[in-house]
Amino acid sequence: MTTTTLGEFIRTHRERTTPQSVGMPSAGRRRTPGLRREELAQLCDVSPTWLTWLEQGREVAASGKLLARMAEVLHLTAAERSYLFSLAERLDPQHEEDAHDADESLQTIVGAIDGPAYMLDRQWDAVAWNEHALALFGGWLDVEETAPAKPNLLRFMFRSPAARGLIVDWEDRARRLVAEFRADIGKHAAQQPLAALIDELSGQSPEFHQLWNSQDVVSREGGLRRFHHPRAGELSFNQVTLHLAQRHDLKLVMLLPT
Repeated sequence: MTTTTLGEFIRTHRERTTPQSVGMPSAGRRRTPGLRREELAQLCDVSPTWLTWLEQGREVAASGKLLARMAEVLHLTAAERSYLFSLAERLDPQHEEDAHDADESLQTIVGAIDGPAYMLDRQWDAVAWNEHALALFGGWLDVEETAPAKPNLLRFMFRSPAARGLIVDWEDRARRLVAEFRADIGKHAAQQPLAALIDELSGQSPEFHQLWNSQDVVSREGGLRRFHHPRAGELSFNQVTLHLAQRHDLKLVMLLPT
């Protein structure tokens, strides 16, 4: 984490936030028209000393809950809020809530793609997919809308017998998938709900446990994907993965005909 950059960002936006905008009196002499450190600390329920250290770039830990409160107090835009969490290397709790609902706009995006396409959140839960993807990944995506959990790509890969029959060169794809997942989540692996997912898979799949402990890391580059479909036979696609501009926690995965 670039703590100095994070501190400067917070300080600048603190000084831009007027006391009136957060319901505080503006009486008295002020060096700047913005909030004092003591006022922001009070509104965020932290000590002024801790906030001073954070703005000075010292190594202090800021939780996702605290950063969310600070974003609200400072009236950060969606882009500014995303930048704040990126600087602090923390998951935004707001995104965790949003990821549970695949809204119509996400479904519209994948539905317009002429080929298997789906969206994954930070835990690699599928939050939206089209009919082409459903036909290809029937053992993964054919879940009821009222199901308690979203279909997870890693659970499918390591716990579903259908995956081993569908995916050509399963062992190689499994190895790359875990290495891509580690690269994708970075330092967030110890945070919930990612930590719970990793513990679950490690306890239920010896293959996942071994691959996760190998510490391999590769980028999610896409490339050739081959399948042996029980009805359609041998299928090949070129995979392309993109991140959404306004939802960096979501990935659009497209399987294009070769």
